[in-house]
Amino acid sequence: MKAHPHPRPRLLPILAAIGALCAVGSAPVHASSHREAPAITGMPKVDATDFYMFNSYEGVAADGSGGRSGYVTLIANYVPLQDPYGGPNYFKMDPNAVYEIHVDNVGDAKEHLTFQFRFTNTSKGKTLPINGTEVAIPLTQFGQVTDGTGANLNVTEAYTLTMITGDRRANGRSGAQISGTAAGGGAATTTFVKPSDNIGTKTIPDYAAYAGKFIYTITIPGCSSPGKVFVGQRKDPFAVNLGTIFDLVNVPSAAFLLDPANKDAGTDTLNDKNVTSLALEVPAACLVGSGNKVIGGWTTASVRQGVLRNGAPKSGYDNATVNGGAWTQVSRLGMPLVNEVVIGLNDKDVFNASSPSGDGQFATYVTNPTLPKLLEIALAAPNISPTNYPRNDLVTTFLTGIAGVNQLSTVTGSEMLRLNTAIPAKPYAMQNRLGLLGGLLAGGSNPDLAGYPNGRRPNDDVVDISLVAVMGGLCVANGNADTYKFGAACNPGAVPLGSAVFNLHDGVDQAGSKVKAAGPLLPAFPYVGTPLPGAK
Repeated sequence: MKAHPHPRPRLLPILAAIGALCAVGSAPVHASSHREAPAITGMPKVDATDFYMFNSYEGVAADGSGGRSGYVTLIANYVPLQDPYGGPNYFKMDPNAVYEIHVDNVGDAKEHLTFQFRFTNTSKGKTLPINGTEVAIPLTQFGQVTDGTGANLNVTEAYTLTMITGDRRANGRSGAQISGTAAGGGAATTTFVKPSDNIGTKTIPDYAAYAGKFIYTITIPGCSSPGKVFVGQRKDPFAVNLGTIFDLVNVPSAAFLLDPANKDAGTDTLNDKNVTSLALEVPAACLVGSGNKVIGGWTTASVRQGVLRNGAPKSGYDNATVNGGAWTQVSRLGMPLVNEVVIGLNDKDVFNASSPSGDGQFATYVTNPTLPKLLEIALAAPNISPTNYPRNDLVTTFLTGIAGVNQLSTVTGSEMLRLNTAIPAKPYAMQNRLGLLGGLLAGGSNPDLAGYPNGRRPNDDVVDISLVAVMGGLCVANGNADTYKFGAACNPGAVPLGSAVFNLHDGVDQAGSKVKAAGPLLPAFPYVGTPLPGAK
């Protein structure tokens, strides 16, 4: 899937960009990466749920200036479907894994910068005197938790952050360890602490204030300005009608999904779930290469190749296995929805173990996507699928980025999230829920062009955008004269839904009041909202 740049206008005409956006996600309405592949369902601690990469909008003005402009936020969410009441152990990260966020600033679909997280969980072995004998307690906490020292926590979760240049496997041992200071001040450290999960309001009365103490200002090698890091439990920001969708799209009819009046008539199945976020804020100047200020990003998790189950573990914390061998990648996530509903079932584990540079092996899933036909079956609505096979319209934009918007100066067909760091961020209140598509449709002198698929913000409704894609929105925009050169077969006649395709939705509004009532996003780093408490 190698593509070569050729002369194009610097900015696509508005309708062409709309069409290109519609082609970005060749997936129908389904959840982002929650339990998306057979093998990863047995390893929830290393299961990536969502990846976000966007120009920071904390404190920025309407024109994108001021505040944290000039910074990029990268958020990798892991450990899906966390019930807030999941005690007594809650949802600690895996100390036998490495979690990584990768950046391609060249365009060859390889990592050139990697931010690597490694965790250590230490038990204090807290005991209580019972009838003259010290007996270990069974709980994570043994008193109220309000400060950053974890004095009343039985397990301390800590992590290190390392920046690696080039191939992270070849250069992993020579990476530069990052240091920082906590929000409350103190000495610089290379060991950062993760706050406790939100056990409940009696244990942690003000969780937002408590978690804020674990935002670190970090010194990044080679950067003239500091960045930030936070790792901790958050309210899952993704919204989707999950149970209904996986039950063969259990809605009254296809007409339900085409009626804008129903765009928030469903239930956000994730409204009572938490996740764990690995959040970084890095100066854009430290991420971009020598090209056009566009970067590609994705997250992975890896574990040791061998795991030996210990049939007689020694007393202590987390001693049930012995891990060894080479690091083996078991989770991968760039753009949302891909492994769930684009990659075929037998290749889902293969995708999770792969790198963007090898994505040629998955090209058929994009040129001949199965999801339109599956929607026909699920909705009992025959003949609504686009007919322009192979779907070269999807390949052009989904795997290369949009020329003049978020295409790297060297173009290699590959799946990753792409962001133009030079396109100004929009304040939260001005963000369009349909991302770049919505911004272009809205028009005006100051449109919002900073959303998905130009990166991805927590507020972007990627499900609705992707629904438009899979059912032929690009070809409706291309017209009968092949206006935007996606091929003569890509025309409105190939799209049975016609212009109604732009009304498609999943029944849950990502930016709607119902979603925000369950867990509002934050206006500042780390942006993802305060996790739901285990008990109120």
